[in-house]
Amino acid sequence: MPRCEICGKGPQVGNSVSHANNHTKRRFEPNLQRQRIEVNGQVKRARVCSRCIRSGKVTRPMVRQQPATEV
Repeated sequence: MPRCEICGKGPQVGNSVSHANNHTKRRFEPNLQRQRIEVNGQVKRARVCSRCIRSGKVTRPMVRQQPATEV
């Protein structure tokens, strides 16, 4: 079952309601994104929800820049 590795958010269940008020079961899936995150100083790939990314609960690793070579 897909879950956010930061907050643990997973799928929820509810009903689809038609115009005729017929109810059928459906699933609400979390918006999970594969991100490179930094955990305890180590970089790893994780599936995190968009709310954790937006709220700043996820720390992204710093991108190392290569020194410029002169021509």
